[in-house]
Amino acid sequence: MAMLSFERKYRVRGGTLIGGDLFDFWVGPFYVGFFGVTTILFATLGTLLIVYGAALGPTFNIWQINIAPPDLSYGLKLAPLKEGGLWQLITVCALGAFVSWALRQAEIARKLGMGYHIPVAFGFAIFAYFTLVVIRPVLMGAWGHGFPYGIMSHLDWVSNIGYQYLHFHYNPAHMLAITFFFTTTLALAMHGSLILSAANPGEGEVVKGAEHENTIFRDTIGYSVGTLGIHRLGLFLALSSAFWSAVCIVISGPFWSRGWPEWWNWWLDLPIWR
Repeated sequence: MAMLSFERKYRVRGGTLIGGDLFDFWVGPFYVGFFGVTTILFATLGTLLIVYGAALGPTFNIWQINIAPPDLSYGLKLAPLKEGGLWQLITVCALGAFVSWALRQAEIARKLGMGYHIPVAFGFAIFAYFTLVVIRPVLMGAWGHGFPYGIMSHLDWVSNIGYQYLHFHYNPAHMLAITFFFTTTLALAMHGSLILSAANPGEGEVVKGAEHENTIFRDTIGYSVGTLGIHRLGLFLALSSAFWSAVCIVISGPFWSRGWPEWWNWWLDLPIWR
């Protein structure tokens, strides 16, 4: 079915979660809906607050702009605007925009009669961010444990966390997260190269099908997970990357406050070594 005729078929009323027909509209090729409106509002307000925060600071250098969370002395209270309150408002706007975008994806999926795999997958990314700026700071008793908004300041925060817990790569959840990130990269590279090699042949050659794609992996590694299976595997790997990255940071501080190499002392204490 041609794309334009298909769009005429699916651009019908219904599928909205909130707002009914009032917000059931498109702007050009983009479906908006109630959550499209809230996404625009939250994203615009958050961006303006970042610009305002930069105006309060010493520089407009994009590398040096820093919107810091409140000092630890404020705990979980609201801070004055210039002492961390901006960070709190920007965080609310960011979460509002991210969640709105996921719900807009859900509405589009409902219109198309599809599953909710995309908004669920995006939800895992939101969960990772939510863990860093809400769950972990709340568990540690202060918003000041969130990361600052800024390029260099954020990198400094990551570096400081690594030094605070000594060798952070000894964190077992971090090991799992990195393993899934690398495996996701490998799987996507292999899948993308496979599809291009089959569906984008040289001039004068015939486009290859799923039989060729399955055969190359059966002949290479003895097994092909199949067309549907590779996408299930890719989704699992990507969601696992986001999930374990959230776990690795939320257990650092609230549940383990010493250097991560010490965590592995249980291995030395196993009775098999005695």
